[in-house]
Amino acid sequence: MGTLEDFTAFIVREGADQIPHTKRTYLEHALCVYKDLKSWGCEEDVCNAGFFHSIYGTQGFDTYTLPLERRNELCELIGVRAERLAFLNCFIERSTFDPNVAKGEGPYTITNRETNKEIEVSTEDFRDLITIHLCDYCEQMPRMKRWDYRREGYRMMAERLGGVAKTNYDRVIAMDTRG
Repeated sequence: MGTLEDFTAFIVREGADQIPHTKRTYLEHALCVYKDLKSWGCEEDVCNAGFFHSIYGTQGFDTYTLPLERRNELCELIGVRAERLAFLNCFIERSTFDPNVAKGEGPYTITNRETNKEIEVSTEDFRDLITIHLCDYCEQMPRMKRWDYRREGYRMMAERLGGVAKTNYDRVIAMDTRG
């Protein structure tokens, strides 16, 4: 499994390091999400997935996408579980994610935004997806200032996770000065 330096070198080799992403570069955003997850006390595979949370593109970011034929390469770099979490985060049909957060207990299924097929997700993976998803939001929202974007969904995620995740969400939401 690679190191943070290996992850950074991978993004640079791909030419994705300077791609714009929420008033930063793709690489800066990926590094921030990784470091934030570390500061939240997350396990290594969650942090690794956080670095690559949008590597295959997402509903909101498709400026750069690593071809799915290269999943094995990413598995070798970050680990199988981390790659699966990154893959799931990339392909979540977001309209199917928030209702799963709201229902509390599993089983959890998300819909692949490209194939429309349902994917069953374990309780542990679902919690880690919530963590990655919320951390990504907290990292970029102060720059995006799209305060009403899925606000209820992100609030539910923060409340479900509690602790440092809720504290960070509350800090970010407090930046909304619209009154």
